[in-house]
Amino acid sequence: MPRFTVHIRDEWLAVPCRDTTNTIRWLGHEALKRYIKNKPDNGGITAVKDTRFVVRRCQGLGLLDADDTIEDVLEDNDFVELAIEGDTMSPDFIPCAPGVSHLYPQTHTYLSLDGCSLTSTDLVNLGRGLYKMKLTPEAEKRVVQARDLLDTIVKENKVVYGITTGFGKFARTVIPVSKLKELQENLVRSHSAGVGNPLSPERTRMLLALRINVLAKGYSGISLETLHAMIQAFNASCLSFVPEKGTVGASGDLAPLSHLALGLMGEGKMWSPKSGWADAKYVLEAHGLKPISLRPKEGLALINGTQMITSLGAEAVERAQAIARQADIIAALTLEVQKGTTKAFDSESHRFCDRVQDAYTMRCCPQVHGIANDTIQFVQNIINTEINSATDNPMVFAERGETISGGNFHGEYPAKALDFLAIAVHELASISERRIERLCNPSLSELPAFLVNEGGLNSGFMIAHCTAAALVSENKVLCHPSSVDSLSTSAATEDHVSMGGWAARKALRVIEHVEQVLAIELLAACQGIEFLRPLRTTTPLEKVYELVRSVVKPWIKDRFMSPDIEAVHRLLLDQKVWNVAKPYIDKYQTEYIPESRPVSPTAFSLEPPASPRKRVRHELN
Repeated sequence: MPRFTVHIRDEWLAVPCRDTTNTIRWLGHEALKRYIKNKPDNGGITAVKDTRFVVRRCQGLGLLDADDTIEDVLEDNDFVELAIEGDTMSPDFIPCAPGVSHLYPQTHTYLSLDGCSLTSTDLVNLGRGLYKMKLTPEAEKRVVQARDLLDTIVKENKVVYGITTGFGKFARTVIPVSKLKELQENLVRSHSAGVGNPLSPERTRMLLALRINVLAKGYSGISLETLHAMIQAFNASCLSFVPEKGTVGASGDLAPLSHLALGLMGEGKMWSPKSGWADAKYVLEAHGLKPISLRPKEGLALINGTQMITSLGAEAVERAQAIARQADIIAALTLEVQKGTTKAFDSESHRFCDRVQDAYTMRCCPQVHGIANDTIQFVQNIINTEINSATDNPMVFAERGETISGGNFHGEYPAKALDFLAIAVHELASISERRIERLCNPSLSELPAFLVNEGGLNSGFMIAHCTAAALVSENKVLCHPSSVDSLSTSAATEDHVSMGGWAARKALRVIEHVEQVLAIELLAACQGIEFLRPLRTTTPLEKVYELVRSVVKPWIKDRFMSPDIEAVHRLLLDQKVWNVAKPYIDKYQTEYIPESRPVSPTAFSLEPPASPRKRVRHELN
């Protein structure tokens, strides 16, 4: 029989429906009958038939017409919200975050996890829903062996931290066998103490995927049944409510990982593409899944690790890599518009060139961009190591028949690396903002002031440049390293922490600002080209110009600018600027750079030189 889950005020109600030709109004009335049934005052509702309400789908918040039939607008097991007229939106109802895409492609492609070979690229793609996952046979074998050892420890009544004892300050408190399950459940519940907005579904998928990958290493003592249940939840995109704030980065990311585990236990909130936000038990049930039941040590195995820092760090380093290589192309376009010389990037500097040198913001791009690229590679190596590291405590060594308490949960490595990443990538925006100034300032560019005709009547890029300056200023504060701080917690048992969660979150914010500043520079450079027509730049840069013009028209007179910035920002996020230029860069590097000569990651010459004279200042056809 079809069934629908209806949210009214602070309750979720399951409403069966034998006849789906009934209307949405009928569904609302049935839900209201169930809602008032156990209320002493009928919930303040005097007559169900006279109650006015609206019904919306939880996913997408689309309003449903009361006269539509259920079969026309809903599917079996759909989740809906019923709002009674006069009520405010239920505080228990969490709408989808604005601006975040929750629509995952239907995929039948599986990524096999072995706990050893996942990369930051893989993890981001798992977050985007490009893959489902499964375990390798080798990983399953290791997991079973570690669990067998833990079961033996419990059977023999051995005293082992986190398995038969309390946690942190209570490490010396021995727990009776009859309460070991309760011990693990209490751990997850009490540690679910985070605050703030929930992670986006994409980031929660990354967090869950990474925790599964670490558990697959076989050093955590998780049971294979529990691990398979986590994988089923991931493949169905049943995602727990994980607040973004609350981790100090040692002992691991306890609060966010506890929230992740809490939803899997059928408690708290969960999100899925089908349900939107709802009670976890209903979301799991709607997807044919059962809540996990924790065995000894499993609660600790689920929450002890650096996966919040590392999963956000993986996204940060992937986005940093994408924007860094596109920054080279954008700078090359600005160089052309400024009629700058490429001789600063040539081993025979300034030969056949009548301009001696340009400002540092153009001439020193290889040096400034180059260290950003090197730093990104350095950080990516650390993140990829952390992705495939066992970060539990205690560690379970099945082959040696012992458990060892250590400090692999400490997030200092990724915390320091992500602080470094923010500092390095910020310079891409810092130098870009100065190039925007040179494009907008007529005394520096020989172009109309603020890149617009009829200046005074039109302001052009005046405030777009202010936006870039504001973002760069914010980044200067955000680049202060969070990992230099430490506050003692857990009654001085956990007396040095990494603050890596904030390092990861602010690194992402810095990188987003860098993307937005470079989007403004790209818009400004393309606008500058308009004033140089009919002259043309190099073929690859013309392709970049055409790409931008496919989403943003030239600036003839003042108009609403934010959508233009957002459209070009999207091009950068999708790496379309890189994809347009890459074939030309590859051809140049293959055909025109000797094998013995190192290739700079910031080489600006996107097209091979035809003759020395053709390379003077501005390559124009």
